Amino acid sequence: MNKILVIGGSKGIGKAIIDSLIDENSIINISRTAPLLSHTNLNHFTCDILTDDLPEIDAIDTLIYCPGSINLKPISRLKLTDFREDFEINVIGAVKAIQHYLPALKKGNNPSILLFSTVAAKLGMPFHASVATAKSAVEGLTKSLGAELAPLIRVNAIAPTVTDTELASKLLRNERMIENIKERHPLKKYLAPKEVADLASYLISEKAGAISGQIFELDCGIVSFKI
Repeated sequence: MNKILVIGGSKGIGKAIIDSLIDENSIINISRTAPLLSHTNLNHFTCDILTDDLPEIDAIDTLIYCPGSINLKPISRLKLTDFREDFEINVIGAVKAIQHYLPALKKGNNPSILLFSTVAAKLGMPFHASVATAKSAVEGLTKSLGAELAPLIRVNAIAPTVTDTELASKLLRNERMIENIKERHPLKKYLAPKEVADLASYLISEKAGAISGQIFELDCGIVSFKI
């Protein structure tokens, strides 16, 4: 049974990842609120990744960092504090977690790190300047650490398109917006959290043992974006 540390597993994609892994793995979740899940394989620590000291864990096999932000505004309305806050939660939080738990990962079995980006880091998408900037840094971190921590620790990232989570609820708040989102994707759909969780489960498994330093776009077929 592998020991998997999920940061931000109380909701959305993080919760879906816990749901998919909990029966066969020992899961430690760190988030500001506990997941609505009771299971003998789950241990939860209430903690704010940016402001609190992280709990000590002796050894882990996988670190999954899920916290993120969707701060969509025209550049004229974005403040420098918006950029700083998005960078803090998406990048600094991940760096803090990786630095803190690197000794525990080095004791793990086939250890790996999984981070999250967004398709907006690669595509030119209006109103995404702040979050795309932060997530582009996540992709750079993924590639750099994939090289630095090899061959002991694998590091990868998933870059999803719009996913049906509480974080994205403003983008999916009515039928018209839902249809518009679907029409922008060649597969005429957006993602369910479980679809992201399924890819996450694969990337941290031994089946993906030859994959590191990669960004996996889960994009429902998007190859371009037009205003």
